[in-house]
Amino acid sequence: MSRVGKMPIEVPASANVTIDGTTVVVKGPKGELSQVVSERIDVKQEGSLLTVARRTDEPVDRSRHGLYRTLIYNMVRGVTDGYEKTLEIQGVGYRAAMKGTDLELQLGYSNPRTVIAPKGITFELPVPTRIIVRGIDKQLVGQVAADIRALRKPDPYKGKGIRYRDEVVRRKVGKAIK
Repeated sequence: MSRVGKMPIEVPASANVTIDGTTVVVKGPKGELSQVVSERIDVKQEGSLLTVARRTDEPVDRSRHGLYRTLIYNMVRGVTDGYEKTLEIQGVGYRAAMKGTDLELQLGYSNPRTVIAPKGITFELPVPTRIIVRGIDKQLVGQVAADIRALRKPDPYKGKGIRYRDEVVRRKVGKAIK
């Protein structure tokens, strides 16, 4: 039995879960998310607990068991608390600015890079060198943060670029002068 899959999901009072066949819809104070679950996986609601169970012990069902439980748990947590990723910009002249709901980045290129905020994602700039990506969909928040980081990855020699808040960049030694 999957250790992750057999753990029940606690649904807070502020969230509402609807199971319609193979579709699980979670509504909360921050928004609404839905997930289509495989027909071979059963999702049941008993009071404020959700349980995910598999019908057979085949390898494909075993692998999906924990996956769908985690996806549903992330949806419940997303509509109640939300998710955020923090990025930091390091480098002389590197900075970010808000242009409406979009993000404009000066990263040492001849032209600024513009990141358009997808539906459900908001950007916040407490300082010009720190970007906070917020949303209710964990996968979308992570993907948008990864796309922003990919615009200028941290340089291993000088450390310039965009990095996650807790990321440690391994520095390399430059050429030795004889």
